[in-house]
Amino acid sequence: MMAAITAAKQKNDVILLEKMDSCGRKLLITGKGRCNITSSLDMEEFIKNTPGNGKFLYSCFKNFTNKDIIKMLKDNGVETKIERGNRVFPVSDKSLSVLKAFENELEKNNVKIITKAKVTKINVENNNVIGVSFEKDNKTFNFKANKIILSTGGKSYHSTGSNGEGYELAKQLGHNIVEIKPSLVPLEAKGESLKICKEMQGLSLKNIKMKLIDASKSKIIYEDFGELMFTHFGVSGPTILSSSAHLLRYKNVQELLNDSKIKLILDLKPALDEEKLDKRILRDFEKEKNREYKNSLSDLLPKKMINVFVNESKINPNKKVNEITKKERKYLVQILKNFEITISGFRSIEEAIITSGGINTKEINPKTMESKIIKGLYFAGEIIDVDAYTGGFNLQIAYSTGYTAGTN
Repeated sequence: MMAAITAAKQKNDVILLEKMDSCGRKLLITGKGRCNITSSLDMEEFIKNTPGNGKFLYSCFKNFTNKDIIKMLKDNGVETKIERGNRVFPVSDKSLSVLKAFENELEKNNVKIITKAKVTKINVENNNVIGVSFEKDNKTFNFKANKIILSTGGKSYHSTGSNGEGYELAKQLGHNIVEIKPSLVPLEAKGESLKICKEMQGLSLKNIKMKLIDASKSKIIYEDFGELMFTHFGVSGPTILSSSAHLLRYKNVQELLNDSKIKLILDLKPALDEEKLDKRILRDFEKEKNREYKNSLSDLLPKKMINVFVNESKINPNKKVNEITKKERKYLVQILKNFEITISGFRSIEEAIITSGGINTKEINPKTMESKIIKGLYFAGEIIDVDAYTGGFNLQIAYSTGYTAGTN
């Protein structure tokens, strides 16, 4: 949409071919339907938050910034606000208002939209684009065009239309595709850890400290503070999604996952050091001294966690609280501060927020987004081998690359 709007502003005659029955389906589901438009950080920080070829986007990020998208939305009646983590949202808390702003711009700039149009081929002569072939209502159409922008998204969220078909179109024209992998994706647990996650399924924790480590070297791959959720397959939530982008790029990751060497370590009481936590538990135990241990943890832990921790602490569940030894109590403190889950892998690409991999950036001119292989062919968005962390950065990549392709 951004590419079409910008190309039309350059006085081009623009047709937007959309495979689905309406535009912007992916936009509607971003930020849990609230649309995390962009980040309020300086544009220099955007490159640092883009582990997948961030430097390639230097020109694009300069051409169209977070301030530019906020202004475009404001011009279309959409006010924005900044929330924690520098995340920018519409004041309405509805992604639909952002989509409507884009639709206004498309209409204002006379972009012709054809929906339910499945592009089957980009037509080329002497390495120059000459048009496209597409199917609609069981008929085949051939349109002439001297410039084409391919912006079909990645391979995640098939229901929005991005199922990887764009890669095939680019491949047919001689482009190379860097291996497609899920990024910003939940993680799976295995063995005893999986059993524990299943037992706590649906439990969401707000302020926890997490570390993803390579146990073979005792090396921290990623650490964060925030939200996490237990699921029937393992773990999800914002901290986990962000960690997956780091884990994905870690050396020999598949081997380490197979060997159970990737561990998630949770500090469930990050506000208290071990000594303070011990005192806190002592106070709780004092109140509950005549109860059995299994019934004494309701002030300390959410209900779904109690059984898990009773088992993990290896203290007899029926033991009276006043009989618990100092050694046993210290071990309970230890596991509350270092709760370990063995990670076995990533969920599938269908569950990923974004796709890592895509059209090789070496084959695209970073200043114009034009293909170095086919003249008149441009790329924008997630189809390119660029991907960022969660926090509005991936949508900004879409606007900035779309704007750059459209301008050129």
